[in-house]
Amino acid sequence: MDLGLKGLKAVVTGGTKGIGRAIAQTLAAEGAQVAICARNADEVAASVAELAAHGVKAFGLAVDVADGPALAAWVDAAAAEFGGLDIVVANVSALAIAADEAAWQKGFEVDMMGTVRLVNAAMPYLEQSAKPAIVTISSVSGREIDFASGPYGAFKAAIVHYTQGLAYHLAGKGIRANSVSPGNTYFPGGVWSQIEQGNPEFFKMALGMNPTGRMGTPQEMANAAVFLASPAASFITGTNLVVDGALTKGVQL
Repeated sequence: MDLGLKGLKAVVTGGTKGIGRAIAQTLAAEGAQVAICARNADEVAASVAELAAHGVKAFGLAVDVADGPALAAWVDAAAAEFGGLDIVVANVSALAIAADEAAWQKGFEVDMMGTVRLVNAAMPYLEQSAKPAIVTISSVSGREIDFASGPYGAFKAAIVHYTQGLAYHLAGKGIRANSVSPGNTYFPGGVWSQIEQGNPEFFKMALGMNPTGRMGTPQEMANAAVFLASPAASFITGTNLVVDGALTKGVQL
């Protein structure tokens, strides 16, 4: 299937590691121009070079998404570099698991407001696009109560609600908005890799909860996100796509 992404212009937050990196790479492999941001400038530079190796225009800056003005400046710079924007992917998370007030504040600023500010900054460009799409990365922790039921789960649930609200209110403008809720996703250096090393018993328990007997990969999550961002999903909006290998047991109505 041709996803129709060739020549489209995308921005992806947190595009140097894990799911965000896989999304950016997959968009570039499909022929999209891709801009990324992350906090580490050296990692951003290396990732931009990898994206450009696909023969597309790539751009990146070191940005903390909790810094609203810096995030908006990156969006404007990417739009200037590409001549507009078509696709926005809000991927960054603070992974705030603790129950203290500092964790709640961090989750709010990074997960929630990082998403809202990204969309707000990109909206003037999306309104000019012929194929505009928003994809937010939520989590199965937003669907059910698990070990991350504090700020992480609460804000991931809020992101799904926010995204579906966008879909409804922006439908008349032709701007689609969908979310992806990954299940446990394993990659070297990621949170589950760290848990595997630091708390093997908990890792074994988490692994045993998935009937497939394994965790997902960043590429499997990216495949879902990139499809939803693409013109091939032209009549899909307001959807939360769960990609979890049947990990969650609740019925999504």
